[in-house]
Amino acid sequence: MIIDITKVQAINSFSRLESLKEVYGTIWLLFPILILVLGITIGVLVIVWLERQISAGIQQRIGPEYAGPLGILQALADGTKLLFKENLLPSRGDTYLFSIGPSIAVISILLSYSVIPFGSRLVLADLSIGVFLWIAISSIAPIGLLMSGYGSNNKYSFLGGLRAAAQSISYEIPLTLCVLAISLRVSNSLSTVDIVEAQSKYGFLGWNLWRQPIGFIVFIISSLAECERLPFDLPEAEEELVAGYQTEYSGIKFGLFYVASYLNLLISSLFVTVLYLGGWNLSIPHIVISGFFEINKIDVVFGTTISIFITLAKTFLFLFIPIATRWTLPRLRMDQLLNLGWKFLLPISLGNLLLTTSSQLLSL
Repeated sequence: MIIDITKVQAINSFSRLESLKEVYGTIWLLFPILILVLGITIGVLVIVWLERQISAGIQQRIGPEYAGPLGILQALADGTKLLFKENLLPSRGDTYLFSIGPSIAVISILLSYSVIPFGSRLVLADLSIGVFLWIAISSIAPIGLLMSGYGSNNKYSFLGGLRAAAQSISYEIPLTLCVLAISLRVSNSLSTVDIVEAQSKYGFLGWNLWRQPIGFIVFIISSLAECERLPFDLPEAEEELVAGYQTEYSGIKFGLFYVASYLNLLISSLFVTVLYLGGWNLSIPHIVISGFFEINKIDVVFGTTISIFITLAKTFLFLFIPIATRWTLPRLRMDQLLNLGWKFLLPISLGNLLLTTSSQLLSL
């Protein structure tokens, strides 16, 4: 049997080429995810720095100023310090649940960023149920907090985890009803891209903020409670339950809870921008500066850069509300928190959905 060496070499080179194509395809698939994770990390560091500077201004004191220019590296220094601190485990607790709880809280929130559109073409996954995917995934985070509290073998930690779950359930329902009202009345879609494009015609006059003012207020309050921000931070309030489910944690696992908190705050602000503030669209009517939109359509790089800038500008401007609220309003009691969710926000969001549905039926 005679073997043609030339054919064998051709087959080997072809197989190597196919394997290289698979490797390049995998890298190209992971590249947008890595870029998004890097951007999220930088965004969280910026939020921590902004909160410290704004809080210092509100309290008339000096904020971080030594770690880097204007203290911009202070959050990075704190994270590095937590990374090298000793990781303690409770002797009689469930080590597996204790270790996996913070990871579930962070990963469940990170997955929500996949449906955020930073531009008309800048979205990791344009799903037809994008907004409800965020609500469903964010509902997994309290399970991680419950696992952390139970695995700590500490009654205060377990009570803090139970409070976090009760708070999340109480405010998840009004938040979902507000999203459903937007879907029914405005865009007839749950895709985040479709919701933004439905607001793009009249600039800021086409924002859902003006069409759904009641839903906007309920959404803000519910998102603050979901992020466990003041005045709704009872699950980890020091004077309530000795820092709640975080009591037994140290080192990087302790830091993961704070990362999850700021990740949740950033994703909530991004969804407020997408759902109510027009997303990536410039908030000026087309009639006023029609030539700018023609340039925006022609130059893809310029249009993409402007879209990212507008989305982030609206997001970080909105972030001033939860940061200022932290030093403005007193903390609620647990019974007041649950009463606000079930007795006030839930009926208001149901009434808003009923009005939206009625107006939709009358317009048909």
